[in-house]
Amino acid sequence: MPKAPVAPLALLDIDHLLTEEERAIRDVVRDFVETRIKPEIADWFEAGTIPARELAREFGDLGLLGMHLEGYGCAGTNAVSYGLAAMELEAGDSGIRSLVSVQGSLAMYAIHAFGSPEQKQQWLPGMAKGELIGCFGLTEADFGSNPSGMRTAAKRDGDDWILEGSKMWITNGTVADVAIVWAQTDDGIRGFVVPTDSPGFQANEIHKKMSLRASVTAELVFDNVRLPADAVLPDVVGLKGPLSCLNEARFGIAYGTLGAARDCLETAISYSIDREQFDKPIAGYQLTQRKLADMAVELGKGMLLAIHLGRLKDEHRVTTEQISVGKLNNARESLAIARESRSILGGNGITLEYPIIRHMNNLESVFTYEGTNEMHTLVIGQALTGIPAFR
Repeated sequence: MPKAPVAPLALLDIDHLLTEEERAIRDVVRDFVETRIKPEIADWFEAGTIPARELAREFGDLGLLGMHLEGYGCAGTNAVSYGLAAMELEAGDSGIRSLVSVQGSLAMYAIHAFGSPEQKQQWLPGMAKGELIGCFGLTEADFGSNPSGMRTAAKRDGDDWILEGSKMWITNGTVADVAIVWAQTDDGIRGFVVPTDSPGFQANEIHKKMSLRASVTAELVFDNVRLPADAVLPDVVGLKGPLSCLNEARFGIAYGTLGAARDCLETAISYSIDREQFDKPIAGYQLTQRKLADMAVELGKGMLLAIHLGRLKDEHRVTTEQISVGKLNNARESLAIARESRSILGGNGITLEYPIIRHMNNLESVFTYEGTNEMHTLVIGQALTGIPAFR
């Protein structure tokens, strides 16, 4: 008699590694994604639109925005709980997880870690509730992997700052109330808290994307934007500021990508059991079972890695190189799982009736952003050899 199927992550009894509270947080987010996101996401993706402001308030009600930060209305959860939430959100769609991670791990984290008490009080409570949306301006059209070469600059004019330049590929850009913008100054790279209604600030939405379609992506342009002296983040100078924010986001990606991969694999398993060819389910053929087994093993390994990184982060021991291992491995293997899952569905795998092609397209972007596969490879290579090979 056939045995009852085992869920991919149940194969290694992953739940045994989680606390009751972590499982409860995960389950709340999973239920939200199942009831609110999955019924709508294919239409949002196809239309290239998303109700970002509405969703932000709903995420705020759930306590997901800046959930791993302390105070100012933030939930103050541990790192593993934040990672599990990111995983469930990305099981819905990478664009949904991006909205939350850019808000919490980039924009809110920058203010929380490096802002003045006044900046924190002005922005963080509203951002935690989803009443205010933030974006994070680091990448430029000609400077992605090498942010130190950025051309956006801020110069003193009396007590004020004058901001000039542009940023590219900015999630939440056209719906944001505040932008954290990194710019060259005479003192080095500094971060600025820029209200998006400032004269000279312009956000242009990027269209014709084939990936992350259920996400707002924009170009930011700063044309003689005048900012008061207290717009600068006071507690950091140099690339340490933006790179530490990126580490927060990359940690969430190490978990999030696994959510997309799990959704693809679960879809492929279910489809293979129901789909019959030559008078039996394709799940009964050895080639299909090998695909499913290989994918389940990689998903489980990625989950073990993510949980380990979360435990290290909660002990304040995680390093940049370890985060790179998580982002490199889990983004790479999740994309491979999506591609292999698509092959099991054959022609049906390319339609939005099933989530796989959408996840696959999204993961192509996640594979690249927050540090490309190549850059994380070189970070790990430098850690192993002591020799930087970036040039």
